[in-house]
Amino acid sequence: MKKIVLIGASGFVGSAILKEALDRGHNVTAVVRHPDKITLVHKNLIVKQGNVSHRNVVAEASNGADAVISAYNPGWRNPDIAAETTSVYRTILEGVRQSGVKRLLVVGGAGSLFISPGKKLMDSGVIPDSFLPAVRALADFYLIDLQAEKSIDWVFFSPAGIIEPGQRTNKFRLGKDDLIVDSKGESKISVQDYAVAMIDELEKPAHHRERFTIGY
Repeated sequence: MKKIVLIGASGFVGSAILKEALDRGHNVTAVVRHPDKITLVHKNLIVKQGNVSHRNVVAEASNGADAVISAYNPGWRNPDIAAETTSVYRTILEGVRQSGVKRLLVVGGAGSLFISPGKKLMDSGVIPDSFLPAVRALADFYLIDLQAEKSIDWVFFSPAGIIEPGQRTNKFRLGKDDLIVDSKGESKISVQDYAVAMIDELEKPAHHRERFTIGY
């Protein structure tokens, strides 16, 4: 049983991770701006109101935890999503460092995955222009901030090109820096299976200061 702090627990990916963690017996403190968005009631769940754009909020919430999982997303309709992705993720990293917690698992993006030698998904033209600034901001957090981080044992877990509601099959493939595609050339994963792999990594760490990815 782990004591986890989960940031972004009310979101699409965060809520799936929350359910998976609780189903597997872990203690979770969910840090959210709007606690009313979490309707799940569980004996191992504490819902804490907090704005993670403040370093001290992150540090206080994380104190004494075994690990922090961040599924933070400013919201795709937020006009300031790119700037907030950069600033808040840097604050989360600083807050975790301040708390003394040594393990940080980040819900990453697929944009920085390679689709061919030297070519990333975000440079392929398939991602709509309106999404690109936010995609690049999260990629830069991984490529610049996380890769320079030496005191925390972090991972950046990139999903497949498409992550969507589906089934918890527990049958998927893991990789490192290349987009995983199936026999049809599609890159997909259910949010339920993504959550399975995230909690697998929490329970039995297999990646250290690196990115990994998932797909069918």
